[in-house]
Amino acid sequence: MTQHRTQPMTIDEQLTYLRKGMAEIIREEDLRERLIQAAKTGRRLRVKVGFDPTAPDLHLGHAVLLRKMKHFQDLGHTVIFLIGDMTGMIGDPTGRNVTRPPMTTEAIERNAETYKQQVFKILDPHRTEVRFNSQWLAPLRWEEVIRLTSKYTVARLLERDDFAKRYAANAPISLHELMYPLAQGYDSVALESDVEMGGTDQKFNLLVGRELQRDYGQPPQIVAMTPLLEGLDGVHKMSKSLGNYIGITEAPDVMFRKVMQVSDDLMWRYYELLTDRSLAEIAVLKTSMHPMEAKVALGKIIVTDFHSAADADAAAAVFNAVVRRKEIPTDIPTVPEPPGLRVDGAIRVDKLLARVGLAESVSDAVRKIKAGSVQINGEKVKEVLLKNAPAELLIQAGKNWRRVA
Repeated sequence: MTQHRTQPMTIDEQLTYLRKGMAEIIREEDLRERLIQAAKTGRRLRVKVGFDPTAPDLHLGHAVLLRKMKHFQDLGHTVIFLIGDMTGMIGDPTGRNVTRPPMTTEAIERNAETYKQQVFKILDPHRTEVRFNSQWLAPLRWEEVIRLTSKYTVARLLERDDFAKRYAANAPISLHELMYPLAQGYDSVALESDVEMGGTDQKFNLLVGRELQRDYGQPPQIVAMTPLLEGLDGVHKMSKSLGNYIGITEAPDVMFRKVMQVSDDLMWRYYELLTDRSLAEIAVLKTSMHPMEAKVALGKIIVTDFHSAADADAAAAVFNAVVRRKEIPTDIPTVPEPPGLRVDGAIRVDKLLARVGLAESVSDAVRKIKAGSVQINGEKVKEVLLKNAPAELLIQAGKNWRRVA
């Protein structure tokens, strides 16, 4: 929280604090009542958020939820960081137009371990329960699974947007995918959660949990949804596969530089969803700071959250020296390195240029290299084979740029 208080927050103040950065709360009057009861009885609310360990690294899109979890912790409540090691084997079908390939147990366990190391950059470990849903899903007997599936009809599951689209397009839907919302909903029953949070794309799954709790004789959880954070392109949801992400384990200078790529308009959304600044404070910043100054301040806040204030100052200094003074664009597209081009630390630059859209073909790339119009990390490329190539490449071909990482 941004200010020190000597008096506890009123219920209205708590709701305002929790509402910031939320897209929808179902139902807000229920949340108010539970906050009132928590204040009267001293019982902490149990706030559940599930993460399937489908990739080893978290990014700022995940941090939107982590920050809201922190806000519940600021108010004295317990958050449950639920690692979906069992649901991860199904694969969340949200937003998918094809069946997600199943993950191995080894990959899930490896990714889950990295998650535990990353989340405490934001969360208070003393007010966080780390749970794995295999603890209650794996022991379910067949008769219990049958009882669980009896709670929902196939017709209702097919109301879900992604299932409905796939069904209409005659795209296959596997039976195990239909189990995902039920498994996630059963997590809420097992944890007796008061609140479950997720992105707006999770609304169907979150509401299933609310209904299953009623069926199992529990008070239905409050559903609190955060917006989906746009990535560096300002269009698509932040995603590692799209290369438009800022990873929370990335080096300070890389993280800062990526924040500086965000558009001036999107920057204010990042302020709202990724900082503790109130909406009133953000409104003042909009009128009192130059956009570049505000963006530098945002970069420092984000780097400080995941590293340190000293790292943030150093990253800003590097950006100022390397990027601003050399007039390198701040909106350079970042793309993943194409596979198969790097051998023993060396990379074929001609093939790389063609694969990342900086040349029409390999032969066109060779012509550009011979013409001296290609630079990598500030050095003119003279040979098609770049030896000892670093992991991140800033490539300029004429007036066009790509960052390859």
